[in-house]
Parts: sequence; structure tokens; C-alpha cells
Amino acid sequence: MSEVTLTTTPKPLSGLKVVELGTLIAGPFAARILAEFGAEVIKIEAPDGGDPLRKWRKLYEGTSLWWFVQARNKKSVTVNLKHPDGIAIVRKLVAEADIVIENFRPGVLDKLGLGWEVLSGLNPGLVMLRLSGFGQTGPMAQQPGFGAIGESMGGLRYVTGFADRPPVKTGISIGDSIAALWGVIGALMALRHREVNGGKGQVVDVALYEAVFAMMESLVPEFDVFGFVRERTGNIMPGITPSNTHTTRDGKHVAIGANGDAIFRRLMQAIGRGDLANAPDLADNAGRDARRDELYALIDGWVGAQSEAEVLARLAEAEVPASRIFSVADMFADPQFLARAMLETVKLPDGRDCRVPGIIPKLSETPGGTEWIGPSLGAHTDSVLGALGYAPSDIAMLRQKGAI
Repeated sequence: MSEVTLTTTPKPLSGLKVVELGTLIAGPFAARILAEFGAEVIKIEAPDGGDPLRKWRKLYEGTSLWWFVQARNKKSVTVNLKHPDGIAIVRKLVAEADIVIENFRPGVLDKLGLGWEVLSGLNPGLVMLRLSGFGQTGPMAQQPGFGAIGESMGGLRYVTGFADRPPVKTGISIGDSIAALWGVIGALMALRHREVNGGKGQVVDVALYEAVFAMMESLVPEFDVFGFVRERTGNIMPGITPSNTHTTRDGKHVAIGANGDAIFRRLMQAIGRGDLANAPDLADNAGRDARRDELYALIDGWVGAQSEAEVLARLAEAEVPASRIFSVADMFADPQFLARAMLETVKLPDGRDCRVPGIIPKLSETPGGTEWIGPSLGAHTDSVLGALGYAPSDIAMLRQKGAI
């Protein structure tokens, strides 16, 4: 394990104890956020390989580079959840915890003897964050569901892509990440209730499809009132004009968002169409959207006649929001990314420097930070069990029995 203490100020979640029973993305991402801001996160992993994320995507010296980020600041404890002594360990941990995070299929923890009734009985103040494909109730609750399914059922995939092609996905598991963010918000709200209103603990139930559905803007009332079904519209912002991606003379892609009334006028002046800047029928969004095709053809022509550098420089001068479509290579060289410390340098286990994403949000007085990168499997088993009262001989016996 490579320790890289980058922060010395107190963290806002210091003193909070979290037990993570999740694997892969949604549950572990939620726990990662809490760990970045000071919570003690004890990640329970199976002794025979641990979280599958350890082997996902690009591996360095046999370990996923994603793992080093997703598990930063967490303590890895190996526990066999099929062994009664392993279940006993988890129960002892939960008895002292503030939050348990799990993303098993509903019913799995109950079969293991770790359901809500059991755990809340041990710890009435416990907050249990449960992330699943379809939630803990309803006719689909028992079905397996991943982020891709949540994105599809929640409406995101239907509106993503171009009208003449099948729906497409974003290049990341956005459904899992959205669910994790909602989960963190819910868990912190539950803690606020417990601490301020004298309330007991409670379950925070996050369904992946509902987490995505909650982000779908005006989709529901537009259908209910007008029967309007939003379709795929490519790179434009539907109903909000102009906001689109355009191709430059040198084959680069630039996103331009000029849908504010004053910004639209500045864009028209910048591209030499002052006559349109002050056209009465283009003074508001409704008028511009009615002439959407005409405006986009005009902007396409202007952008296509210039290089990316020329387009960005002219629009920056005119104070029109615009950006190249960043690749990760662009990010590594960008002054804004660097000024905001969005690329942290940590050390991998062999001592090699490695850039990882910086931590957000940025708190002015109690920022988050990286204390260590994702640990080796079971790196904290002995120390965590020792803190629970297990003697070294007990730990050796548990290991011999296959419980850890």
C-alpha cells in the first residue's frame, strides 16, 4: 500500500465509520466519496480475489489502475461471508458503524443473516445505504440490474444519440455513478436526521433506474401535459438554441453554448452577423428554436471555415461559452485542470508516480484528500480485527478456518 498524505487539515467526515459490503461501481463509489472526506471506510472483500474491480480495465503489475482510485482511503478487510465466523465479524463491525453500504441483489443479505432487521437490532442508529437495479420493492426488485439497465429504463439511453441511428451509451458507467451520488446525499440526510432530530437510523433505498430517471429534466411533465415524447437529437440541446457541437476546418470539434439571450447576440456579432443579433424574432429562445436549422447551418459554416484555435480565440474574446471536446490528453496539458489541482500525483506500490483525478467538491476549510491509494487485498484485516478485540491467536485461527 502506498501512503501519500496530501492533506493535513481536518476532514468533515472524520469520526464517521462506514462498512462497505459492495463490489464494482455504485456501492464502492459512494463509499469512496465518504472516504475522501474523512470517513473510516472498512471495505469487506472476499478472501479469494476481492472486489472484481481489482481486475477491470487496464492493469498495472496485475492490479487495475481504476482500483487505486475507487478504493483510495479505504481499509481492505477479507471476510468469508459464507462462514459463520465471518458473519460474526461483520456484525461486530456494524454494531460500531454509522453507515453500511451494500449493493447486493435484494434478499442476499437476509439469507446471509445480515439483513436490515438483524443489523438495526444490533445498532438502532445505523444508516443502511442500499443500491440496487430496481430498488428494494416492486415486481422487479429481485432481478439483477446494472448501470446499463438503469440508464435504459430511466430514460437516458432513449434520448442519447442521433434520430436516424439506434440509441447509444455514454463512454462510462454513468448510471452507477449517478446512483452513488444520490446514495451519498441520502445517507448524509439520514445522518442529519439522526443527529439533529433525535431520530433512529433508517434505510436509504436507491434504485439505479430511479437515480437516472431523476436526472431527466422536463421529460415527465412535457409528456403528461402535451403528450410530447423527447427523441434523440444528436449533439444539440433539445428545445434550447443554439447549443451544439461544430466541426472546425482542421477536423476538430467545438461545443458552443450560446442559448442565453445576451450570449446569442454576442455570438452573432462575433461571426459577423450583427443583423441577426438584433432581430426581434430571435430575441428569445422560442424564436431561436423555431429557426434552429437555419442558425445551426450558419454557425456550422463559420466554424468550418476556421481552425479550432481560431474559433476558440474569437469566442473567448466575445465571451461566448465554448470548448474543444477534451480528450484525456487535453486534460493533462490544460491550465484550468492544473490550476484547480484536478490531477493529483500518487505513488503506485512499486514507487512509480501516477496521476489520479483530484477530489471534488472543493471545501474551503475542510477539503477532502488522498491519504493512500486502493490497498492490497486484506491489507487491514489484522489491524481492524485487532481493534474489535480479536487477539493475534484468534486472527490466526480465523485465517486457518477460512473465515478471513
